[in-house]
Amino acid sequence: MNCQNCQAVVPDDAERCEKCGAMLLIRRVILGAPRNQDFTLTAETESIEIDSPVDSGDWQFPARSESPSAPAEIPSEPVPKIRYGGFFRRLGAFILDFLTILLLSALMGVMAYIGYKVGLAAHGRFVSWDNATPLMVFLTVGWMVLTTTYFVVFHGMVGKTIGKWLFGLRVVGWAQQPISCRRALLRWIGMLGLGCATLGLSLLWILWSGEKRAWHDFLAHTWVIRD
Repeated sequence: MNCQNCQAVVPDDAERCEKCGAMLLIRRVILGAPRNQDFTLTAETESIEIDSPVDSGDWQFPARSESPSAPAEIPSEPVPKIRYGGFFRRLGAFILDFLTILLLSALMGVMAYIGYKVGLAAHGRFVSWDNATPLMVFLTVGWMVLTTTYFVVFHGMVGKTIGKWLFGLRVVGWAQQPISCRRALLRWIGMLGLGCATLGLSLLWILWSGEKRAWHDFLAHTWVIRD
């Protein structure tokens, strides 16, 4: 073989070049050639016998003293129970609403009467039963519009009127969502129509309903709950 440094011919069993002294990087292994260094087993090195039986315990992982604990469950907040508004509570709220509407109607009636009286006085006339028909028609229509607007707007905006606010009641839809003014109008028309057609039986149905719902609540898909 040749030296990789100076290309001089060196013996096959040489470790350094005799000419340049460089360490040989490539050695050709020849079967039967004597080895310069014999491998000897020192006392620090333990011999490994292939034929010796292997203890199965060497391959077993040590058992853990404690099993992995499950993650601690975060306690969930208790779901509040829905309390529905009963018949007498809803009746008390309606009475307060009725008194509120009477007060507003009285103010509207006084203002309408003063305006009507001033209008007749401009023509030299006075208010009497003979010419009071237009005033009565105006007051009747005004009362109906005022009452409808009162219930529809309050239920559609905040879900409660003044009476329901004082009694802790609120009108809601499915999943306790606020209702719209359109649904509030349907609920009001259903209460008047079904209440008059059944002579109040649709309203008394609150006493037998498990969710304290009247017929107009079923019609409009609404519930009356307690806050």
